[in-house]
Amino acid sequence: MPLKAYSFHHPLAFWAGCIFITLGVLSHLPMFEHASHMNYQMVGMPMDNTMLVGMALIPLGLLLACYGLMPRLALLRVGNHTDAIHFHVADRSPLNYQHCTLVIALLIAVIVDVMKPATLGFVMPGMVDEYELDPDSIGILPLVALTGTALGSIIWGQMADKLGRRAAILLSALMFIGTSICGAMPSFEWNLVMCFLMGLSAGGLLPITFTLMAEMIPAQHRGWLLVALGGLGTSAGYLAASGAAAILEPLFSWRVLWMLGLPTGILVIILNRFIPESPRFLANAGLGKEARAILAQYNGEIDSHESDIVQKKDVESHGFMRSIMDSYAAITLGLLGVGIAWGVVTFGFLLWLPTNLREMGMSAEATNLLLTQSGLFALPGIMLVIWLYHHWSSVKTLVLFVVLTAISLSLYGLFEWTGTLSSDKIIFATACLLVSSSGVIAMLIPYAAEIYPVHLRGSGSGIVAASSKFGGILGAMMGIIGVFNSLASAALLIAIPLMLFALVLLKSGIDTRGRRLEDIHAEFVNKSNNNVRAEQPDQQ
Repeated sequence: MPLKAYSFHHPLAFWAGCIFITLGVLSHLPMFEHASHMNYQMVGMPMDNTMLVGMALIPLGLLLACYGLMPRLALLRVGNHTDAIHFHVADRSPLNYQHCTLVIALLIAVIVDVMKPATLGFVMPGMVDEYELDPDSIGILPLVALTGTALGSIIWGQMADKLGRRAAILLSALMFIGTSICGAMPSFEWNLVMCFLMGLSAGGLLPITFTLMAEMIPAQHRGWLLVALGGLGTSAGYLAASGAAAILEPLFSWRVLWMLGLPTGILVIILNRFIPESPRFLANAGLGKEARAILAQYNGEIDSHESDIVQKKDVESHGFMRSIMDSYAAITLGLLGVGIAWGVVTFGFLLWLPTNLREMGMSAEATNLLLTQSGLFALPGIMLVIWLYHHWSSVKTLVLFVVLTAISLSLYGLFEWTGTLSSDKIIFATACLLVSSSGVIAMLIPYAAEIYPVHLRGSGSGIVAASSKFGGILGAMMGIIGVFNSLASAALLIAIPLMLFALVLLKSGIDTRGRRLEDIHAEFVNKSNNNVRAEQPDQQ
């Protein structure tokens, strides 16, 4: 009998691992409660035996859960049919109840994922006060977190390609739960370690959710739902982080914001009932019975007149680096360049913008109000992105918003060099930048999840997601050395490369709207082969 769509390979080991991780986190709560009379300040408190035992239970639980999730692919292939699975029927099917529950489950996973890095800005002031840190010391925290997310995107993306999308999502959620003990760490150094591990889990969850959704949603609805998932999930994640900070931090200090990883991670685990393994991954791994079982539940009968699937021999002979150097070289360069530039804008230019405005004579209250007003304009921008991505062109919409981001940055230079910089013009430029940059990140990973072939989709999405985090690290370092002290020069320093990468995307990208993933992969391969033939010298 084929494995059920939502079952585990070793359920006892998986659920035992979940229990061990949860107990490990709960073992830290007594010490947290003992510090309630000190406004939950735990700096300098020694770790008791209960906490140490809990810290040991967490990695043990992760190992058990990992064993419970990991498929024994060689054993499962025994007795499986090797004929191709046909996805064209699935791609023509309408959205049904199973698709809707999957979208909701993955939306919640994205919100939980976005909450973690968004929480950084709310915990840093409390950490500065409790640990008595200087600005340079606390600046290490976001660098460590961004480094963790960048590595996590790459590592988990490769894991999703080798071991499955569902397994990677659930393991990432379990790491969320385990690293919530960051809220009970008595020293800043322990917070750095846990924040890095937290970044590893957060960095991996986002690209894998897009990968799974791209492979499960019918072609005509895939694009706009992916962009909606990214845009709305990101907005809701930041809203959840800010709301939790406003409600819970005054009662339980900054530490409770880290501890929210326990209930939010458990929520993702509970929703595993609505998160199946990707049938494209299963078919590509030679597990035809399992793939058919999931396709039957989501899309009804399977047709048998057309072959779509990438054959196993192609998967084995074309690894990630070879594909990057071959069929996907140009488009990957463009996506990585845009991702790095977006990270520099978000974690560099925009992060330092309030400081620059205050140095120009604007009060803190006026600066916060200005940025809030500008941010409100970004919300309807996501709706425009979704509409254009679905009704016009996926790649042209991405290129358009990359160009708009470059133009928005150039406005700062124009206003400063002409001596016309004012509050109204800053609001206009910042609103344009937030709308355009929000649109870019809402499309960047979804587009990557559509274009790469099934055996590289997790790795491709992961490395594109990692590029935005690497850009954040680069932006933070540029801020430290004073690059953003001048709005005009910093803006042009980012805008010029953005325009170049936009040209690369326009030349190398293809429209993915309503197209099957297999057809998209075939066009990239044909496009690459035609380019090679055109570049070869005439031998006649």
